[in-house]
Amino acid sequence: MSDLNNNPPRNGEVAAGTAEGGGSRPEAVVQARTPPPPASPVPLPASGEDLRHDFPGLTPGWHYLDTAATAQKPQAVIDATVAAMGRDYATVHRGVYARSADMTLAYEAARRRIAAFIGAQEAEVAFVRGATEAINLVAYSHPKKGRVLLSVLEHHSNIVPWQLAGWQVDVCPLTDDGRIDLDAAEKLLTPDHNMVAFAHVSNVLGSPLDVARAAELAHRVGAELLIDGCQAVPRLPVDVSALGCDYYVFSGHKLYGPTGVGVLWSNKLGALPPWQGGGSMIDRVTFERTTYAPAPTRFEAGTPAIVEALGLAAAVDYVDAIGLEAIHAHECKLVARLREALAHKNSVTLFGPENSAGIVSFAMAGVHPHDIGTILDESGVAIRAGHHCAQPLMEHLGVPATARASFGLYSNEDDVTALIEGLARVERIFG
Repeated sequence: MSDLNNNPPRNGEVAAGTAEGGGSRPEAVVQARTPPPPASPVPLPASGEDLRHDFPGLTPGWHYLDTAATAQKPQAVIDATVAAMGRDYATVHRGVYARSADMTLAYEAARRRIAAFIGAQEAEVAFVRGATEAINLVAYSHPKKGRVLLSVLEHHSNIVPWQLAGWQVDVCPLTDDGRIDLDAAEKLLTPDHNMVAFAHVSNVLGSPLDVARAAELAHRVGAELLIDGCQAVPRLPVDVSALGCDYYVFSGHKLYGPTGVGVLWSNKLGALPPWQGGGSMIDRVTFERTTYAPAPTRFEAGTPAIVEALGLAAAVDYVDAIGLEAIHAHECKLVARLREALAHKNSVTLFGPENSAGIVSFAMAGVHPHDIGTILDESGVAIRAGHHCAQPLMEHLGVPATARASFGLYSNEDDVTALIEGLARVERIFG
């Protein structure tokens, strides 16, 4: 993958933006580079070794199975961020000099690239620090705070913001195999609900959501639907216009991009008031009255995460060159092999559906997940152990914590083998 274009695509002629002192700068128009056509999806190598070589963090002998927490970064993303922070660095939307104009073009091109990745328009995409900030933004800015329907499996970032912002929380149960029970949701939803907020893919169970049906149920009672897409966008094709949701959020670092940047998508951004105030998000400021920039700029107060946005665009390029269908199929094979191996262990309890997306959570009788994780680490296997920021789900499962193995596009059969062998050692130690 080392020949992927590390420079974010920039289409057509785009004005450099607005100088800090105010007023447009129509003379600062730069002819942007034309991006190459998107690469055709290609199957992942069975061994994964060709792709692992693109990831300097994947050192020999180390089996990284914590991608659901954060993904390792390909060299293409590292190179893009280094160039943006070094050779190409300047502020955006403010400077009247050429490099600032060029960086403004690159930043807005990153927005267009990421919008295209999820089937959106650029004016519908706001850069935020991550999914957590995006959910907080909607929870606090929404003009009709009322009842919100969440589910038992939600991450804390899709629970706490609604509580803090003053919403009344109702909870949708799960099916026996760990999916959001949409039949139950249909019965729970009333015209009193203003919002439904569900995970597209559970960060603990890997269970996927039928987003289109959830949207239909929400809209039937006049509610809107927010989807937490953090675990979906790295492995499933996402077209927000086809899904029918009203808000879609995700974090860049789980999509093989940098930390500190994420995306809030909505075709209703223009109806939300600003959440944070400061520079950039304004139109005109006086001590008596302030008017605001249109969306999405009104949600990007202060100097934005310029470098991180360009890095995220490079990550999208990298993932697109492989193809999400190929990534998902690859991860499904690894999940199936691991679940089959664990199902034969009497000491292991598996959680979540058979077709979990890239994630396998489990418990071992008489062994705390932290002990599992520590012993596996001695064998060079990195998993996640804990409540995974999903304490209500742990209570529902009847455990204090689980062990979680999560796969990425770089994971391979050797990772699964190392985990299985490591768990056999855990059994010997505690047997």
